[in-house]
Amino acid sequence: MLMEISREYLRAEMERVGAHPASFPIFEKKADVILLKVFGVISPGANVIKQEMLSLGGDAVVHKNAVDCKVERSDVILMGTKKQYEALLKKLDRANYFGLQEVRKKLKDYLEKKKPDHVESPWGRRITFERTRLMGIINVTPDSFFAGSRKEDLKQALQAASDMIENGADILDIGGLSTRPGSEPVGEEEELKRVVPAVKAIRQEFPQIPISVDTYRAKVAKEALDAGADIINDISGLQFDENLVKVVAEYKAPLVLMHIKGTPKDMQKNPHYDDVVREIAEYFCERMEFAVSSGVRPESIILDPGIGFGKNYEHNLEILSRLKEFKSFKKPLLIGASRKTFIGKALGDLPPEERLEGTLAVTALCALSGVDIVRVHDVKENRRVLDIVEAVKCRGRS
Repeated sequence: MLMEISREYLRAEMERVGAHPASFPIFEKKADVILLKVFGVISPGANVIKQEMLSLGGDAVVHKNAVDCKVERSDVILMGTKKQYEALLKKLDRANYFGLQEVRKKLKDYLEKKKPDHVESPWGRRITFERTRLMGIINVTPDSFFAGSRKEDLKQALQAASDMIENGADILDIGGLSTRPGSEPVGEEEELKRVVPAVKAIRQEFPQIPISVDTYRAKVAKEALDAGADIINDISGLQFDENLVKVVAEYKAPLVLMHIKGTPKDMQKNPHYDDVVREIAEYFCERMEFAVSSGVRPESIILDPGIGFGKNYEHNLEILSRLKEFKSFKKPLLIGASRKTFIGKALGDLPPEERLEGTLAVTALCALSGVDIVRVHDVKENRRVLDIVEAVKCRGRS
């Protein structure tokens, strides 16, 4: 009999074989073929990389015309184990030509960087990422796309917070400005009147729960942080208010950088990408560089590819099917897909009120893909999904 075994169960199967425990890390290194894509390598360099990978027992995919340099540059897909990549680094160490030192640096950074195991708020509250965390949505607005999330007074907001905490929320996300497709922003003073009292009330009633504030305005962020908020969740990726980055840096607050194409008013007017994953990844690189150069702590950045923000149905599905690629940034990853339009379309054009089951399916997918935070309207149901997925995942770690 011959059977393929799951990678997650390799250690358990090695124990059954009776292998020496000291050998486990060695075999685990050999067991994973890691696919890495390097963009825009000049063709002679791409050919060198391919030959070196072949010599190490791995391989590399290059453009069909790179071998005779009929194209100036080629993307390269590396196919190797961690051990083979470590050997490639040694081979490239002395290769001071064809841009190979830049490739070496990128590969070295990828292999050595680790995702932070937690973020810490200005007030000392920690969110750890040993499992997928649940962020409950509290919209102190009259016009958010899902009516069930609207809380139009403090009493409703406090009750929602209480229910979410009781049902297993790890974070509460408070928003006072609807960013649904086609929406016009309310004024800054109106957003402040909605958000800050809600943050103060929830913080007073529930001193330990981490609070995120969904805003792109610097003044709202500052007053919310002063009121006890912990995280700034910015749909604009620091694009809509030039002063927001200064506030985040000053307070050393965790920051969610989300990808958006356009503005909420126009983002869903025929959004187009030549390569949606690559373009979001390039956006993340540029926005993270800007944030860090402006004083934001790199270990405090959380990435959100922005489901539904300037993406059509196919774009959203591709993002969800390729979550592993966004994890290559070694940053905590947040997904907010709860009850969104693409779920309704996949289920036959259902309205937001009938998209719970589809949302739960996406939550399970995210948890299995190692997403760090899922942002949802329905905490109890999503908590149960996460608990089941975590129980199954733990079997492979036991």
